[in-house]
Amino acid sequence: MTTESPRWFKSSYSSNGGQCVEVAANLATTRGIVPVRDSKVVGGPVVAVPAAAFAAFVAGVQGGTFDTV
Repeated sequence: MTTESPRWFKSSYSSNGGQCVEVAANLATTRGIVPVRDSKVVGGPVVAVPAAAFAAFVAGVQGGTFDTV
């Protein structure tokens, strides 16, 4: 059995303003989750989001669902 470690990724849109999250999308296929954490607290809590829910969230962001302007 192989255990895969999360490979954390921060968006290139992040301007290092200190209000960033990181995701480990590499676990979506093998475990069905996308871990999410605060980039400032790398040893802190991690939220395990179901891969389908994370994909729906990303599609909503890309589609403008959450635009407030």
